[in-house]
Amino acid sequence: MKKIIKQLLPFIKKFKTHVILNVFFNLLYALFSALAFVSLIPMLKVLFDKTATVTEAPVWNGILDIKDYGEQLLNYKVSGYLENGDSQMALVIVIAIVISTFLLKNLFGYFAMQHIMYLRNGILTALRKDMYQKIIKLPLGFYSKRQKGDVMARILGDINEMQNSFFIVLELIVREPATIIFSLIFMFSISWQLSIFVLCFIPLAGFLISRIGKSLKSNSLKAQQESGKLISIVEESLTGLKIVKSYNAEPIFTNNFTKSADRILRLSNKIGLKNNLAGPVSEVLGIITIAVLLWYGGKLVLIDNVIEGTTFIAFMGLAYAILTPAKAISKASYKVKNGMAAADRVFEILHEEDTMPDLNNATNITDFTNEISIENISFKYDDDLVLKNFSVKVPKGKTVALVGQSGSGKSTIANLVTRFYDVNEGHIKVDGKDIKNITKKSLRNLMGLVTQDSILFNDSIKNNILIGKPDASEEDVINALKIANAWEFVKDLPNGIETNVGDAGNNFSGGQKQRLSIARAVLKNPPIMILDEATSALDTESEKLVQEALEKMMMNRTSIVIAHRLSTIQNANLIVVMQKGEIVEQGTHLELLAKDGMYKKLVEMQSFE
Repeated sequence: MKKIIKQLLPFIKKFKTHVILNVFFNLLYALFSALAFVSLIPMLKVLFDKTATVTEAPVWNGILDIKDYGEQLLNYKVSGYLENGDSQMALVIVIAIVISTFLLKNLFGYFAMQHIMYLRNGILTALRKDMYQKIIKLPLGFYSKRQKGDVMARILGDINEMQNSFFIVLELIVREPATIIFSLIFMFSISWQLSIFVLCFIPLAGFLISRIGKSLKSNSLKAQQESGKLISIVEESLTGLKIVKSYNAEPIFTNNFTKSADRILRLSNKIGLKNNLAGPVSEVLGIITIAVLLWYGGKLVLIDNVIEGTTFIAFMGLAYAILTPAKAISKASYKVKNGMAAADRVFEILHEEDTMPDLNNATNITDFTNEISIENISFKYDDDLVLKNFSVKVPKGKTVALVGQSGSGKSTIANLVTRFYDVNEGHIKVDGKDIKNITKKSLRNLMGLVTQDSILFNDSIKNNILIGKPDASEEDVINALKIANAWEFVKDLPNGIETNVGDAGNNFSGGQKQRLSIARAVLKNPPIMILDEATSALDTESEKLVQEALEKMMMNRTSIVIAHRLSTIQNANLIVVMQKGEIVEQGTHLELLAKDGMYKKLVEMQSFE
């Protein structure tokens, strides 16, 4: 608990004004909660004709004497009306005092809730923003072994769980303890014997409640982890819906979802059963306390004559004022267990270290003048090396193509040059500078990436293309579409470049999506282009249009082309043939054909496709 509050402190400090005002109004709320019951005493005394007669106005003797002065002044005013036979006016005065204290109590409670609302919502929004920034910032390697659904569950479900449970503590941390303290002060001023009697039951109640709630946190953590799996199943089902349907695999995915949902149900029921015990347990303990208090208090009133009956009734009200916040604290302690599990999962992401940070002395590069040099690099995602002692140079203005069978390490080169991952051995240099010594932002500013999966976002064509250059004009966007051979279909759309592409660009064909991706890269206008099998998923007609667009874009530009279809890279300045992470051949198209090696075999295999 202390650990989580410590982690939350930087967020709470941003809203310290609301914290101060909340504490201030909660203290006033607690004070008037206790005074509300104390104010019943003079009213009861008037009703039962027990008001002490005071004939002389009291004298003010300083702040320390405020209790006696207030009591004497009220008795002086009330007894004056009673002496004159105006008992109705006396009753109006004491009733007005009761109404005023209850009114002020609720008014201060309202102000306190307003400020806790601003505090809670502000902290949760700040948490969400920081978490999203962290998710975007973390390297791709972080997600290679994680389910996307689990990360989504943390930023959505877990933060909501914190709002619904853990942040209740912020509401109770001042108000309820202060209410108990003020009530106890007034109770001890009335009868120390009765007060001690009440206090004996509070530790017992706390012990019983803590025993019941002990296992809540572990069950809550399991439930939240399972929620992440459930979201992953839904996300994967929707992403691969065509495959699911074409293989009639609906029962498999339905079964996986049902099992996960049933596991959540069992865990939720366990949590709910223990949560539901909080109310009845605290209620029963409260009734027992009140019953014993009535027995012992009745004895003090009727037999020992220690306190008056009217005062005892007010004391019972104060005892109730203690039990109500005590019950609220006990119920909150259950919910806090859920919130702590959620908070642990949120802060786990927030405290995740970036394994590829920019170095303190990293430099910014603004242009590309010479070459990209890949020198004896080796790399592995897990245990086995994907690249072994790989070296190649890409001079400015030249096109280097990487070819080979699937799993030969071609796409890994693209991941390493863009620094999505860091090499295990060797160096990748841009104009002689190791990319580890260059800021990631300035490095990627020099590069445009077009992948096999044409990734579009659920927004307009215009906004998708502007991602690489947000300040570009509409005319620039249209020119980029023309270079990418995309304007021919975009201009015929009812809303033109304002047309929404749909979820993942599904309103368009594969060829159209790929040309929009190329337009995005064209608008960015980087000096280095990386094409990762940009045409491999297209039909022949679409491939031709996309290939023309690529050739226009690559003109006078440095390019690294990862190709599956060899027909697309015949004009490359250098073709590197890869196998199992190593170079087996390199040269121009004609040179490699003349060698009669692996490249020629690949060309012959594709000519029959």
